[in-house]
Amino acid sequence: MGVIDLELITKEVSILARQTALFVKQAASEFSRESIEYKGLNDLVSYVDKHAEERLVAGLRKILPEAGFIAEEGTAGRTDDQVYAWIVDPVDGTTNYMHGLPIFAISIALMHHDTIVSGVVFEVNREECFSAWKGGGAYLNGETMRVSSARLLKDSLLATGFPYYDFKQTDQYLGILKELMQKSHGLRRMGSAAVDLAYTACGRFEGFFEYNLKPWDVAAGTLLVQEAGGIVGDFKGGDDFIFGRELIASCAVFPELQGIIQSHWQ
Repeated sequence: MGVIDLELITKEVSILARQTALFVKQAASEFSRESIEYKGLNDLVSYVDKHAEERLVAGLRKILPEAGFIAEEGTAGRTDDQVYAWIVDPVDGTTNYMHGLPIFAISIALMHHDTIVSGVVFEVNREECFSAWKGGGAYLNGETMRVSSARLLKDSLLATGFPYYDFKQTDQYLGILKELMQKSHGLRRMGSAAVDLAYTACGRFEGFFEYNLKPWDVAAGTLLVQEAGGIVGDFKGGDDFIFGRELIASCAVFPELQGIIQSHWQ
């Protein structure tokens, strides 16, 4: 297989995400809570997630037929010989979606071996398409975007997520929140890691951190932040943030933010 055109692929994925968003948004107006299913404690899914993922998988197979899949609802899989894999979340922010809160997104990333090389986050209700490819920069609706220019935590607005099924480290997390409440402009909990990362990439947030994350929550968004000039790492100071279930993403504030998190996290 020859070298693939990441810019072209990213643009094709952006079109597919926009088309799928039309279905997701239309379904929201007809959605009934009676259709909610539970995959685990507070882990919700509906026919919208499943149908949206089926549409995305079908479209992505046309864009890059040789790629496998790591998809939240398990529509398709990956074999050992597939060096490319799509990482797909058809509706990131499902709980928001089911409760009628207009903050949710489609997240699609392309991974080559262990490296994310293309990412798209499409925020459905604002119709904002955040996209990036490895070495090609990051874009919001086609216009170049950059992380915030803030350099100090005291000048920063931060995003996070709360534990919803694994509560063993809640006390440590509350310690982090308590300190950051006093040392920043504040904390926001949007309910979608993909949106949090996209907003960090375009400078609306100075940083985002969370644990108990899945690859499809963060794969696309982390590339957005990196290509927009930001820094991404895990709580321990390493770079295991795609499959390691925890991450920090930020601008120049990263070392200060990471230091506070590390001081509470064991």
